[in-house]
Amino acid sequence: MSESLAGRVVLVVGASAGIGADTARVLAADGAALMLVARTEAPLAAIAAELEKDGHDVGYTTGDVASAADVTRFVDETVERFGRLDGAFNNAAMTQAGRLDEVPEQDFDQIMAVNVKGTWLCVREEVRAMRARGSGSIVNMSSIGGLRGSSGMGAYQASKHAVIGLTRTAAHDFGPLGIRVNVIAPGPTETPMLARTRLAIPGGVEARIAATPLRRAGTGTQVGAAVSFLLSDRASHVSGVVLPVDGGFVA
Repeated sequence: MSESLAGRVVLVVGASAGIGADTARVLAADGAALMLVARTEAPLAAIAAELEKDGHDVGYTTGDVASAADVTRFVDETVERFGRLDGAFNNAAMTQAGRLDEVPEQDFDQIMAVNVKGTWLCVREEVRAMRARGSGSIVNMSSIGGLRGSSGMGAYQASKHAVIGLTRTAAHDFGPLGIRVNVIAPGPTETPMLARTRLAIPGGVEARIAATPLRRAGTGTQVGAAVSFLLSDRASHVSGVVLPVDGGFVA
């Protein structure tokens, strides 16, 4: 436990599994009070109960990031419960496999609604909650798929490129308000989403791991450590940065 986030209130969106849940554990260990959000209540409640049992201050609520009303509500619930909002990790996302000419229009629209519009809605409402205090830190979730192209996940990769562009613009828009906005870009990370990708693109994950200098997939805890750094005062002069957590894949 580093206590680098002691006294901070952090909203974790997409917190019920994988990187989101592991990051919540890291942030709690680093001293943050947390509001956890996801679409499905049961796994979210289990993570919250686990952290509360360990003595951490945690609340949770359900919500869909593609719904403006839901995003406004869960940001307001965070402020109502804790009195303020200091940081946020916008992790909610969905993936997809298939060549660009094979992606159904409905699937493309859903990917963009969750990954891009959802991130924009979260940033918009989080800034609303932070601006009166004149400080705050937001970390958005992209991917190494947002830094380069490859075959088979075109809609997902397009959405992750968009999140990087959104984040860089947000850093310019909100820096004068004292709010930092950064983005992380994980490589293959052992999560349920990676397991689905293995099934959808046989051999694709293994090929990326083989091309990674460290020759292994990452963990959610390793990603969480990067998020914690960006949310903390240790990164007080860091904004608009894309931080790969990828074992050197994009080096």
